[in-house]
Amino acid sequence: MSGIGPVEPGEDTYHHPRAPLTGATPVRARLTVPARHRRKAALAAAATLTAGAGVYVLGAPEPPPAPPPPWPSQVVGFNYAGASAEADRAGAFTFDISISTEPGRRVTIDDITQPSAALAVSTRPSTPFTVEPGGSRKVLVTVYVLDCGEVPRNAGLPFLDVTLRNERAVQKQSRILGGGYPEDLGAAIEKACDRPAP
Repeated sequence: MSGIGPVEPGEDTYHHPRAPLTGATPVRARLTVPARHRRKAALAAAATLTAGAGVYVLGAPEPPPAPPPPWPSQVVGFNYAGASAEADRAGAFTFDISISTEPGRRVTIDDITQPSAALAVSTRPSTPFTVEPGGSRKVLVTVYVLDCGEVPRNAGLPFLDVTLRNERAVQKQSRILGGGYPEDLGAAIEKACDRPAP
């Protein structure tokens, strides 16, 4: 360039071979993706969504576990129902007890015994037996005097040892029967051994 003056356009400044001609509709370029690549892309997108959902589910907090069922001793009750009307045997005391359970709680009575070696116990029905949920069961208990010289005459006399079982555990415990049971049992032992209690 030489001289002074405005810069003028050079050759082909206004006409480019790729530029649309005046009055022509512009052609838009179209991206074409082969079908196999589209399938792969769709599968990859689906896998990403599935993985994301899995992470969300795995990351969600778990609900707290259900509390364990109660111990069998917490849902069962023993009530002394008095001396039985059945015939009394010499050296034995027969009485009724009522065993009840809370609604929704089944308890099996595996054994009923007495802590003293000088006494023996039998039941009808014989153990083991089950008390249905919310139910009550009458049990006939007979205490036999085996040895008058060793029979207890103290506060340990009123106890019955019971073995209870439910879906949570097996429990052994001593039960004190009220309602006149200690006095009735003491009188029966006194009669069986033919000597008054001290």
